Amino acid sequence: MRAMLLDAAHLPLREATREIPAPNEGQLLIRVHACGVCRTDLHIVDGELPESHYPLVPGHEIVGEVCVPGPGVTRFKSGDRVGVPWLGQTCGHCRYCLSGRENLCDQARFTGYTLDGGYAEYVVADCRYCFALPATYSDTEAAPLLCAGLIGYRALRAAGEGRRLGIYGFGAAAHIVTQVAIHQQREVFAFTRPGDAPAQQFALALGATWAGDSTQPAPAELDAAILFAPVGALVLAALRSVAKGGTVVCAGIHMSTIPAFDYALLWGERKICSVANLTRADGDDFLALAPQIPVRTEVVCYPLVEANAALAVLRDGKFQGAAVLSLR
Repeated sequence: MRAMLLDAAHLPLREATREIPAPNEGQLLIRVHACGVCRTDLHIVDGELPESHYPLVPGHEIVGEVCVPGPGVTRFKSGDRVGVPWLGQTCGHCRYCLSGRENLCDQARFTGYTLDGGYAEYVVADCRYCFALPATYSDTEAAPLLCAGLIGYRALRAAGEGRRLGIYGFGAAAHIVTQVAIHQQREVFAFTRPGDAPAQQFALALGATWAGDSTQPAPAELDAAILFAPVGALVLAALRSVAKGGTVVCAGIHMSTIPAFDYALLWGERKICSVANLTRADGDDFLALAPQIPVRTEVVCYPLVEANAALAVLRDGKFQGAAVLSLR
């Protein structure tokens, strides 16, 4: 099979030929139809996440067709369409797993990071962590739902139920969570890179109340803010914009250093929290909700061999919505 391999941090991916893996007990062999290109993939390629093994096949927003169910699999059958998310496996018996917080499991394994992912023609995955996908989405449309959508949805719930929501960094996750927030009758205030007029217009077209540079103060006091941009200084900007009692949610897996700040900026029962990974319950809830809204994903497709180009465009923030590798 063809695969794009990362041999070490900071290197470009290289095209390689590998044997098609065989599924073990409880696993599925999946022919990949599409795989989203996520900012987390950039953090892995750039060496900002420390536990990668090499060579590694990145990619954790996988949509494909079950080719071979491994021994003991009854949940899916050959020919079923499935989604493979970031959370690839957990221990199932630690205090986190037993309390509905499997996203925090210390023994968790992650697709495209500690497990080989979907920048390849085939992938094996634990059937317990795969999702059936809404039929209303094509393969490429469904791929961003599996991380940008799921993490955005978890971050939105962490933000609470306030009416005015600020979103810092208007990429794949933001364009999905904006649609969910507006469905919930919230006002969305979108903060983009300075001078990024196309992203601001994109946010407004999706129904945002306001869009502007992240260097600007919010035009109205916010009830909560979600940070998708991995820029620590934006935590301070968000704190300045949220009302007393408001929450700032850091939704990325990596962030640059948060500058020191005066306690007065936090005072008034403002809160900072992070969102880590996802649970299978998050996936079930969001994938049931998305077609009801309906969430529409804006995708830019690339062939598998152009994965490096897709990552470069993502790094530069030069497209709207989500990048997806299409293998069909």
